Amino acid sequence: MDTAALIAVLGVAFFFTYTNGFHDSANAIATSVSTRALTPKVALAMAAVMNLAGAFLGSGVAHTVSSGIIETPTGRQGMGILFAALVGAIAWNLTTWYFGLPSSSSHALFGGMVGAALAGGTEVIWSGVLGKIVIPMFVSPVVGLICGYLVMLAILWIFRRANPHRAKRNFRVAQTASAAAMALAHGLQDAQKTMGIVVMALTISGHQSTGDIPIWVKVSCATALSLGTYAGGWRIMRTLGRKIIELDPPQGFAAEATASTIMYVTSFVYKAPISTTHVITSAIMGVGATKRLRAVRWGVAKNIVLGWFITMPAAALVAALIYAVVHGVFA
Repeated sequence: MDTAALIAVLGVAFFFTYTNGFHDSANAIATSVSTRALTPKVALAMAAVMNLAGAFLGSGVAHTVSSGIIETPTGRQGMGILFAALVGAIAWNLTTWYFGLPSSSSHALFGGMVGAALAGGTEVIWSGVLGKIVIPMFVSPVVGLICGYLVMLAILWIFRRANPHRAKRNFRVAQTASAAAMALAHGLQDAQKTMGIVVMALTISGHQSTGDIPIWVKVSCATALSLGTYAGGWRIMRTLGRKIIELDPPQGFAAEATASTIMYVTSFVYKAPISTTHVITSAIMGVGATKRLRAVRWGVAKNIVLGWFITMPAAALVAALIYAVVHGVFA
């Protein structure tokens, strides 16, 4: 039963990473595709490769997930908690993907972990939830909005005398680099979150006694994320690329450069698992606001932000219900 439970948890963990890939592929390439800087197929292939590379750049976020949110549960009950947490996150990912809502796969996972832990009687590290998840959840979109606005203002000022057509053509080329940086940052952040869950599962099952991430775990999580990214998330891509604001190449570059920079800083400096969705969406809003406030479709933006607020409690509720159903199997 222990081996079967471990296989079940690993299976849903890798499937969660796959759904994370196609759910969040829009984060990396929506702006480049919408401005026609890259064709969809080229953009997806590039994003998949950079996601794979980004997964190997660090491990700080993975350690936060594996030891900073809930106490590592024990025995078969612990495997049931991880299973329920992942299923809750997957359910939320698929629901928001269906409606084209760019919600956070990361916060769906964290909500699932908290909900399943509470249902299973495992201690939640509330200081970690507050400091590493809730505060960054509120701060990172504000930083993305302000920085996106300022970066776009700087671009407008620097290129104020440039030929508009030539500038747009050059920024289309520059977007290849900014989209690659965004995809690399996405791999750095999101692949590590699943690595943290897998390490917890290996620890619970007795296959590992340290917090080190085995190379096969890195390869598996990175590959699942890349395959999901290459599958594409066209519903969400349309929302990010066109429904919030009609982006041009300079705006797309500014949004991607802003979001990727924030993600590198939070990953390497703070080791905080932030949402790539929150950061790129808020950066797009900030960039769009430089044109004029009415250029941003704030009604769409409002629905997206509301989705952000309900992601964690919704995933937590689903995970708690799943645990109530499956805990007998893992007992």
